[in-house]
Amino acid sequence: MSPRKPDTDGLGTRADKDQGSLLSPVAYDDDAASLHSRSDQDTDSEDDELQMRARNSRELRAHDRIVLMEEEEMDRLVTDTRRQQDRQRRGSGLAVPSAFKLLGRRSNQTQAAPAGSSTEDLHSEKRQSRRSRRQQKKQRLMEDAQHGEDGELMYEMESGGMRDGSSTGDSSERDDSDEVDRRRLNMVKDAQSKRGRTWRRWLLIHTLIAIGFAILVLVAWKLSKNRRAAASATQEYVSNGTALFAPTTIILSLDGFRADFLQRGLTPRLNAFIKEGVSPKYMNPSFPSVTFPNHYTLATGLYPESHGVVGNTFWDPELKAEFYYTDPARSLDPKWWGGEPFWVTAEKQGIRSAVHMWPGSEAHVLHVEPSFMDKFNGKEKLANKVARILEFLDKPGKEDESADVAHMRPQLIAAYVPNVDQDGHKYGPNSTEIRSTIAKVDGMMDDLFQGLEARNLTHIVNVIVVSDHGMATTDTTRLLQLEELVDTSKIQHIDGWPLYGLRPKNPDDLQGLYDGLVEKAKSNSNFDVYLRDLNMPERYHFSKNDRIAPLWIVPKTGWAIVKEDEFNVKDAIKNGDVYHPRGLHGYDHEHPLMRAIFVARGPAFPHPANSQIDVFQNIEVYNILSDSIGMTPQPNNGTLRLPLKPIGLHKPEETPGEQADPPTADHTASEAPKRPTVAVPPSEAPRPTMPGKPSETPAHQGGQQDQNAGGDKGGKDDGEDEGKGDKGDEDDDDEGPAGWWDWIKDKVGHVWHKITGSSG
Repeated sequence: MSPRKPDTDGLGTRADKDQGSLLSPVAYDDDAASLHSRSDQDTDSEDDELQMRARNSRELRAHDRIVLMEEEEMDRLVTDTRRQQDRQRRGSGLAVPSAFKLLGRRSNQTQAAPAGSSTEDLHSEKRQSRRSRRQQKKQRLMEDAQHGEDGELMYEMESGGMRDGSSTGDSSERDDSDEVDRRRLNMVKDAQSKRGRTWRRWLLIHTLIAIGFAILVLVAWKLSKNRRAAASATQEYVSNGTALFAPTTIILSLDGFRADFLQRGLTPRLNAFIKEGVSPKYMNPSFPSVTFPNHYTLATGLYPESHGVVGNTFWDPELKAEFYYTDPARSLDPKWWGGEPFWVTAEKQGIRSAVHMWPGSEAHVLHVEPSFMDKFNGKEKLANKVARILEFLDKPGKEDESADVAHMRPQLIAAYVPNVDQDGHKYGPNSTEIRSTIAKVDGMMDDLFQGLEARNLTHIVNVIVVSDHGMATTDTTRLLQLEELVDTSKIQHIDGWPLYGLRPKNPDDLQGLYDGLVEKAKSNSNFDVYLRDLNMPERYHFSKNDRIAPLWIVPKTGWAIVKEDEFNVKDAIKNGDVYHPRGLHGYDHEHPLMRAIFVARGPAFPHPANSQIDVFQNIEVYNILSDSIGMTPQPNNGTLRLPLKPIGLHKPEETPGEQADPPTADHTASEAPKRPTVAVPPSEAPRPTMPGKPSETPAHQGGQQDQNAGGDKGGKDDGEDEGKGDKGDEDDDDEGPAGWWDWIKDKVGHVWHKITGSSG
């Protein structure tokens, strides 16, 4: 429609306005001046050219739509091409259509395609078809734009795309518009991007975890390597000038050597040894603090409840048998000994061992024997023990190619010294006799160290000195009569001593027996009562084994429990009789009088001289010993490993002093005549001279001594209890009036002790 020509005066008529002129009635001249009339133009061609340049809004939108459609078509073609290329590359990742469909498709294609046609011709035809469709769409858009039909186009564009049947034509084979396709493509890309970020995050997290785990493994390996390096570094041999020595350790056990014996001025060599090496102020034994359980704990690193040797005497309800430490026929059966002692560990790892009388070494544990093994001999002189240890060191080693392997030098040497324990039982831990024995044992240690020095082995061979427990003085006033505490007619087995483990004949009587003992303990504070499965102190580690009796009476340190047929307490106090043994142990393992010793020196202990470490329990010795020779320990209850961690140096003012005896009870024997009598203590009976002799001595009867393989030797081999005399008196039977017979035994025992009291 052509614009109306304006009036010459620039004013439009009312009729013109009524006809709906598009020119502004306010600025009509200005609007009219902006239009070129056909008369103002020179030629038709210029008018046509101007009209072509001056497109209306519909045409402009149609042109934009055509451009957008071409771009979308190009994007779709690129996307389809890439998809086809990806499918071709993936190959097996494509979905495999039905074989029938493939055959049908091929046959149709074969029939439709003319002879001599190729794949390229088909592609060329498709391209021509697409070009034709695009050209038709452009023409329709332009025609629609000229006829005012772009309203539908705008609606479809604004509503999200052009659908099938639209006047503008299909832009895609899908139902959704290209815009929706792009949005979904973007969503897919976003999802892929998120998956990529998630995968990268997962990889990063797991990489960090792997790195952390590797660091932990590296640290553990480094610590383990440091321990081995500190213990024995490698199995490198060191020369003393005449022989080559692999890492070698000597461990000596001084049975019954109480920690404060070092403070009596009797042990210059051991005190010098402490200043040269590393040690705690003392070492705690395990409960119960008696010889067999503790020596086997030293050997295995296990609590008694774990290795099964829970006392010097005990009943096994499963085996229906009794362990009795002085009877080799019973005590040396491998069935009693659990765990793996250090000599077995060594031999299984190709490390030769030599054991001199160590408790349990004769029991054929795990059917593995030490390379060298000396049976127990209670009369072995201290000088002979030193000579035997040095003899092991003098054996040929790797340097002698002609040496017989069976006679080559051991790397692990263990020796047992019972003398202090024997005389502690016999005379008491504060007697003149025990002081002499302590000094002699210190002299033995000096001889050993001088022998190492003479062989240039002081800095080549490790030396560890330990003890198994302490010792407390006994007294007639510190005795408990068993019959006054419990109805013994209900008891089937009594285990241990001086503490008593009770097994009732009828399990239903257990609670009643316990309740009765608890009531007695209210008026007598000198003993404690425990049910194994109820209130046994956790620190004792003495409940997780059926060999442990269900009911226990644990006397206070220095007290003992006796039966009337062994020792009548009331009569003894009235008559002033002296109780034997004069020294006992087996009490609370943390009591000061039960404290043991640990001192070490050598290349496996590269600590400053006189180093002090924290107090520990003897379950740790097995690991320390193993590390000192590069041996891998078996699982055990210990946790300490080499190198030890000193907390400083020993200071004399901080060293515990000599411990006093337990206090005497209110009633004393001073008012009664002083007449020694026979004391028949319970379980720690003397070792028999001949096998089978223990069967002649009932349980809980006979003199006190820690015997073979390290029992609590009261001194049978050096003269038994003073009232009983030596083994020559053991064979005598009681004859005549009791008083006359006691007087003869007392005189004989007195003479015997004068003869044997100074023997080493």
